[in-house]
Amino acid sequence: MRFEGSSHYIATPDLQLAVNAAITLERPLLIKGEPGTGKTMLAEEVAAALGMPLLQWHIKSTTKAQHGLYEYDAVSRLRDSQLGEAKVANIANYIIKGVLWEAFESDNPCVVLIDEIDKADIEFPNDLLRELDRMEFYCYETHQLIQAKHRPLFIITSNNEKELPDAFLRRCFFHYIAFPDKETMAKIVDVHFPDLSENLMREALEVFYDLRQIGGFKKKPSTSELIDWLKLLKAEGIDPAVLAKGDKRTEVPPLFGALMKNEQDVDMLNRLAQMNRQRN
Repeated sequence: MRFEGSSHYIATPDLQLAVNAAITLERPLLIKGEPGTGKTMLAEEVAAALGMPLLQWHIKSTTKAQHGLYEYDAVSRLRDSQLGEAKVANIANYIIKGVLWEAFESDNPCVVLIDEIDKADIEFPNDLLRELDRMEFYCYETHQLIQAKHRPLFIITSNNEKELPDAFLRRCFFHYIAFPDKETMAKIVDVHFPDLSENLMREALEVFYDLRQIGGFKKKPSTSELIDWLKLLKAEGIDPAVLAKGDKRTEVPPLFGALMKNEQDVDMLNRLAQMNRQRN
């Protein structure tokens, strides 16, 4: 069972190696990288390429590790007891299975995405150590030991918003998705827009990478922003010559709202263009 990329996802050799190493070592794969570099999509494509079910657990600031195991709905049970419901006698009717329970019970090996783990409380990763190590947990309400039929492939993403505990990091195989170079980016763009003109792609990539080289942006444009921008350029019929003309330092690119995501960066871009025009 090896991952070699897919027709919908351009995976570099290093990324393929990381996925296959995690499979061989039976360790969670911890993926870091800039937002918009395809970390979440990786789990989807790995599952599709390997023919495995995908279970997704999208982490929020309020998410607790227990949510991934199960939740006991005591409020519903109390309400049903007041209504005289017969199912109240069986507490199992009020156990809501989490993603890990579903993965452990699956008859086939599956991919489990734990997305943006750094959004949760700092103790969240440590609270999962036992379950990730032993592939089992205990449900105290029903007195059940839930054990994994097959070890899932865990793909855990992080945007590096906070440091993860050392004890958790030791249990993972780590890979940082470096931002794609122009050659790799051209392949990514080709997957999304196979009929895009070569001239438009070339000029758009020039503008895009010029923007990324400017220091001081609060948020540099990412791959997902580039894809959105190209979609707009294509839809609006923007001539590649519009992107190519003049000094790119003095021109604000058309439809730049797809690339820049906050007013500080937009203001900085406009001021830089104005300053460069004055110098010329």
